[in-house]
Amino acid sequence: QVQLVQSGGGLVQPGGSLRLSCAASGFTLGTYAIGWFRQAPGKEREGVSCISSSDGSTYYADSVKGRFTISRDNAKNTLYLQMNSLKPEDTAVYYCAADPLNYCYTAQATGDMSSADYDYWGQGTQVTVSS
Repeated sequence: QVQLVQSGGGLVQPGGSLRLSCAASGFTLGTYAIGWFRQAPGKEREGVSCISSSDGSTYYADSVKGRFTISRDNAKNTLYLQMNSLKPEDTAVYYCAADPLNYCYTAQATGDMSSADYDYWGQGTQVTVSS
């Protein structure tokens, strides 16, 4: 059974840090492009970051560039999102997702991620940035 199980998240003050984890089972994460999306209340889901398996290249949305870092541990079959310098506007439900292609084609070609590229999704985890 294919699953992506997320952990991490929670409540943090502005300027703080959090790390999200996404553990895969039923498939080998290292052969997929893996991404993080987020959805704030009343807003559309947006792509945050993507990492390719073919060459390890990464994509970040402009809103998180320089603050968030995506990484993967293929031995643990786990994806991470390290979030630093968090802002209230980062508050959202965060989702990890797996794209069966091994490269973040849409993100690298268009400068934006498409949720339609991703076949498998985590359950989502709430991140709240508030004082």
